Amino acid sequence: MTTLWTARTVTRQAATGSLIGLALGDALGFPTEFNDVPAILAKAGPWRGMDLPRPAFVSDDTQMTLAVGRAVRTAMDRGLLTGPRLTGPLRDEYIAWSRSPENNRMPGHTCMVACEQLADGRLPWLRATQIGSKGCGANMRVAPIGLVPGLSDQQRAGAAQLQSALTHGHPTALAAADLTARAIHLLVRGAQPEQLVGRLRSYAYENRTRYHEHWLGALWTLAPDPSPEAFIARGWDECLTALDRLTDALAAPDPEADPCRTTGDGWIAEEALASALHCFLLLPGEPVAALRRAACTRGDSDSIAAITGALAGAHLGADAWPKEWAERIEYRSDLLSLGALWDA
Repeated sequence: MTTLWTARTVTRQAATGSLIGLALGDALGFPTEFNDVPAILAKAGPWRGMDLPRPAFVSDDTQMTLAVGRAVRTAMDRGLLTGPRLTGPLRDEYIAWSRSPENNRMPGHTCMVACEQLADGRLPWLRATQIGSKGCGANMRVAPIGLVPGLSDQQRAGAAQLQSALTHGHPTALAAADLTARAIHLLVRGAQPEQLVGRLRSYAYENRTRYHEHWLGALWTLAPDPSPEAFIARGWDECLTALDRLTDALAAPDPEADPCRTTGDGWIAEEALASALHCFLLLPGEPVAALRRAACTRGDSDSIAAITGALAGAHLGADAWPKEWAERIEYRSDLLSLGALWDA
């Protein structure tokens, strides 16, 4: 019995599967973003038959995921992962992404404004963050932090919130990014899909008033909340409300209905996570169908599908994805390089 548990503790090639899944979901949902479901069906046919576009271009979701992954790798090459050690590489990677000629995939307004401020080396990152933004850019890119092995719970939470905070400073953006990284980590470690929402809810309650000062510094003082605990609790409460809506939706699961109708359109962080979880949990053993369902939604299809792919890949590993799809996804070599590092 012990041997069986040990063998199932870590999903085989989970990091590679999660990163490839994220990019595949991004590429599948990129052409359908801003379309309602009838328009998507008219363009792509029945959702269960949607094919990966040719060429399989991704959006800023995958580009920024790679930026976070490279930043974490750089920071950990220098020693123990800490807030001060991660901040510089994140800043450098975000600025490089914002200035890249390949940053032509309709990047998010919040990210671009914050990166412009981050590029002014005279300013601390707290002057760059958009404290009122809880856009899904906070958690569409956080998957690497859920995949890196060997982190403590505090390191994972702090890093997930910090990578959000450099651009999206709203407490809900921080909490949703933390929850997304936690979900991916749990799936890598062998959590069963039917356990996931309950474990995320418990994690949210346990961390509801925990402010990671060593990672976030004085971020909370930019908001009107009376204390750091009140600041972060506001974000966790909004995420808990989103998980409540998800629980209600899963009580009567319907893969044929647009998930955004019940868990939100995904433009904001807590809804992106809830709708991605919705798609994944509707079809936990059918990863390609889960991606297609996520891409055929009325909301932020590429971000919802990207997070869905990260979840499904963390659960099922690299073999979850069709070889023909995985071999032609954009940035394949970069995704495989990071995946191999963390799978090792």
